[in-house]
Amino acid sequence: MRCARTVGWVRWLVDGMNVIGTRPDGWWKDRRSAMAGLVERLERWASAENLPVTVVFEGPSASTIESAVVDVAHAPRAHTNSADDEIVRLVRADPRPGEITVVTSDGGLAARVRDAGALVAPAAGFRELIDRF
Repeated sequence: MRCARTVGWVRWLVDGMNVIGTRPDGWWKDRRSAMAGLVERLERWASAENLPVTVVFEGPSASTIESAVVDVAHAPRAHTNSADDEIVRLVRADPRPGEITVVTSDGGLAARVRDAGALVAPAAGFRELIDRF
């Protein structure tokens, strides 16, 4: 997938809990399983589309979710908006933020990453997309 604003391939940075929260499917009863399920869907999509994907979750993980296809990141500290802060840090640290699409429906996070040069895709539409794989 190419983006008109960039010369390279778009890289995807996913606000994990924001995407999970787009469906009231009981994810809150087993948060870790919901996170692992999202990573599995991201793996299938990223492999099929040959796209680099990083998913960011809030706070340090008590149990690691590993992937050979998707970079799974956790905010270094657990606090309100910790994943948002980590996503903004990753965008700002990247030499080509215009090649990053951040997946979130959090308006505050969307504004912050746009200010840093990234694109934004809505979480619900993205969830529908990856659920097809």
